Amino acid sequence: MPRVAFTSHLQRHGLDCSPRQVEGQTVREALEAVFAERPALRGFILDDQQRLRPHVVIFLDGEPTADRARLSERVLTQSEIYVMQALSGG
Repeated sequence: MPRVAFTSHLQRHGLDCSPRQVEGQTVREALEAVFAERPALRGFILDDQQRLRPHVVIFLDGEPTADRARLSERVLTQSEIYVMQALSGG
């Protein structure tokens, strides 16, 4: 089962963001499995259109994901999905 891990930054909001092994064949399915157990995380990760928030980035097996709307990248049983706050600036 893929492993989903979150940046510890979310703990500041009182959220349980410990890593989880979940079922799922895509990044979206894996995240939905986490949200089913921890619904409060959804609003910090996805916007009201269910797309990845602008300040969030997801890495799949060490590579940034490209599909920020559907989160359709395929995951393997040994995949690691890491969700973190994106940094920007000039």
